[in-house]
Amino acid sequence: METKMKIPEFKTIDEMARFWDSHDITEFEDQLIEVKEPIFEKMKNRIISFKLDSKQYEKLKKIADQKKLNTISLVNQWVTKQIEDESNQLLR
Repeated sequence: METKMKIPEFKTIDEMARFWDSHDITEFEDQLIEVKEPIFEKMKNRIISFKLDSKQYEKLKKIADQKKLNTISLVNQWVTKQIEDESNQLLR
């Protein structure tokens, strides 16, 4: 008797894409169900703006240039790291 592989549970869209890139959906027809609502929701980015005085901006620009980044990418890295650090401290 042939044992059929089951469709695995996917945690991410990338994981699902890798699976279906290497498998034929017709092998799983008996396991397919119609889904009427999204399974994965797209993350929505939020935009935050703030003001820097000219001296602060020039310092920021100099640091970004040295790191070969634009100022927005640099600030995004800093804020993301700070949020993670603060969040980890609060969870201890």
